Amino acid sequence: MQQPVYIQEGSVITPLGFTIADNISAIEKSQSAIQEQNKTEILDTPFYAAMIDSEKIDTTFKSLDDASKYMKLEKMMLLSVAETLKKSTLTISDKTALIVATTKGSIDALNTDNPFPEKRAYLSVLAKTIQSFFGFKQEPIVVSNACVSGILAVAVAKRLIQNNICDNAVVVAGDLVSKFTVTGFNTFQALSDGPCKPYSKYRNGISIGEAAASVIVSKEKKTSSIQILGDGSCNDANHISGPSRTGEGLYKSIKSAMLEANVVSNEIDLISAHGTATIYNDEMEAIAFNRAHLQDVPLHSLKGTYGHTLGASGLLEAIIGFEAMKRNTLFPSLGYDESGISKPLHIIKEVKNKSISTFLKTASGFGGSNTAVLFKN
Repeated sequence: MQQPVYIQEGSVITPLGFTIADNISAIEKSQSAIQEQNKTEILDTPFYAAMIDSEKIDTTFKSLDDASKYMKLEKMMLLSVAETLKKSTLTISDKTALIVATTKGSIDALNTDNPFPEKRAYLSVLAKTIQSFFGFKQEPIVVSNACVSGILAVAVAKRLIQNNICDNAVVVAGDLVSKFTVTGFNTFQALSDGPCKPYSKYRNGISIGEAAASVIVSKEKKTSSIQILGDGSCNDANHISGPSRTGEGLYKSIKSAMLEANVVSNEIDLISAHGTATIYNDEMEAIAFNRAHLQDVPLHSLKGTYGHTLGASGLLEAIIGFEAMKRNTLFPSLGYDESGISKPLHIIKEVKNKSISTFLKTASGFGGSNTAVLFKN
């Protein structure tokens, strides 16, 4: 029997608030963080995105250090880890891993008007900054695998613990709304002209968001711990930016996680899907979930709430899923109205009470990456 692994404390830094309680309160009121942005330093035309106010970050960060010494993403991730550690009784030891998940890190260090050296864009430098700030003894591990990074990092932590490489791990994920990401998706003609609408007949693209989130993964069980039952990752090797048309990689990831967890489809109570609101992604997911016989399980995408927070999305959305389990509450998939996919899914339209014991988080990303992780309360 493999070593059981648990999620202990966690925290989030998002435009909806810097505490989990603030975020859940906003979600229960169906509030979205996505707003029209007029930031010509990022894009020369207005665009919709979910962004965190920099002054609020600096004001909050004063409790940790001089805000002028750090870049925006560094401060977001440091604030999240500080809050998670504050809630816990964890003592950082030589058996404590630090796993940093992101797609582009502090990519804004490459902007010509940025006062910080370009090397601050290196993911290794970002990870070292977090390591030295909190005094982690092990070399940090960077997980950067497109938009599955955040939830994949949780799976990596679980496997490190089960192989006795560490006793616990602090996993932190984060990404920014930056000139690089916004212009990139704009070049793909993939940006929505309003808040995104996952799985909707009327969707017309994604909205980008920024966030940081962190959790402690441990072999120690606490009263409020969430157990990680199983995980699976599979690359569909279809296209650099387009998913498999049959959902192959996601389907295999889900089946792998279910096999390890010894869970069948009718035992899953909630799915937090990737749901980017692009035609190919939404359709691919609908096919994969139907192939796995999960079409009747209540499902939401939180992209209509937070936008697509890239490497942070998997962990941020998992933490919201943990709250759904603890509160036995289904949270809605904002923006959904009429189905725009060819296969049926049970998409949650409103806040509703429901007993939730087993929760599936999935994510998919560029390069054909897919990850699925099953949790139990």
